Amino acid sequence: MDLRYTDEELAFRDEVRNFFKTALPADIRRKCELGQRISKEEMKRWVRILHEKGWATPAWAKEWGGTGWNAVKQYIFREEMHMSPVPEPVSFNVNMIGPVLIAFGTDDQKKHFLPRIATHDYWFCQGFSEPGAGSDLASLRTTAVRDGDHYIINGQKLWTSQAHHADWCFCLVRTDPAAKKQQGISYLLIDMKSPGITVRPIITLDGNHETNEMFLDNVRVPVANRVGEENKGWDYAKFLLGHERSGIARVGVSKYRVRRAKELAAKVMLGDKTLVEDPAFRERVAAIEVELKALEMTQMRVISESMKAASDKPDPKTSILKIKGSELQQAAAELLMEVAGYDAFEYDRDFLRGIKSETEAEHDWALATAPNAYFARHVSIVGGSNEIQHNIVAKAILGL
Repeated sequence: MDLRYTDEELAFRDEVRNFFKTALPADIRRKCELGQRISKEEMKRWVRILHEKGWATPAWAKEWGGTGWNAVKQYIFREEMHMSPVPEPVSFNVNMIGPVLIAFGTDDQKKHFLPRIATHDYWFCQGFSEPGAGSDLASLRTTAVRDGDHYIINGQKLWTSQAHHADWCFCLVRTDPAAKKQQGISYLLIDMKSPGITVRPIITLDGNHETNEMFLDNVRVPVANRVGEENKGWDYAKFLLGHERSGIARVGVSKYRVRRAKELAAKVMLGDKTLVEDPAFRERVAAIEVELKALEMTQMRVISESMKAASDKPDPKTSILKIKGSELQQAAAELLMEVAGYDAFEYDRDFLRGIKSETEAEHDWALATAPNAYFARHVSIVGGSNEIQHNIVAKAILGL
């Protein structure tokens, strides 16, 4: 298999790389380089710049504001985004609800929601997981009872990332409790301002507020906000998860972290030598880079096969990308933390959140390395836990 890019693809990569260098506002760039979180308003400011360029929703159908890029160009775009680094638009908007509405939404839903999703004027969160229904998502118990032109929703959602920022939630609910568990689920769009919704923060291991638990008490949702057919929501959820996993290896994220670790290690002294000259450190870097190259080759094979496939069904090999991609993201984040050494322990929550940009620390680049390494633990869970992905590989690929 020839993994080299064509001349056209190389020119496209240079165009994307140069745009990211010049278009990202300096204050946001500094936060990205220091590993700080950016605010909702900063994300919206960046997405509007992308939208004006026509690049906010690269994987969408062209008639709904997409680029028309093939899978290779989409991969190049995502990798350059991660390696620059620049903020990645909210995945719930761009990679999840957008493609679902394009595939299954009504014309009215597409016309109303898609333009607002693309610009992040509507910020979506995902209401899937529940207590006791995470990896076994089909066991969800949040109910939706029909009442004329509305559903009445009652239940609880858990690990609802970005719910405290969100304007809308795409939510799986049980509309037929008598049906087999995968067959009685519907897919609803819920206005987060609806009476009866309570969002409570969950502070994660890095000390940050990223995710939440969400309670729904007699929340009224118009039937017009249902996506597709009643009791067919599981099919739409599987479609969504297939889209989510297609880019989940995030090779560019790991490449950037390894590159950054080597740059910073050149400034860290171990006796009369720098850390980057240390044989043990170089061996650790080389091991990650070898596995990254193997992952990249696997990613390109999956992309090549997807471009030839006659079906839109998710490729089970994306589970391999999910497993190895998350492991390498974690390894690269830990490598950065090790380079920071004791400086990583000078933890400042306001600095991580980007509330303040200046510190008294000599090595401010180190301040976010530990919390970001802690937060990287979650990538082996989101998008379907690695344990579940191993089961998919065993059944769908190995035939066990």
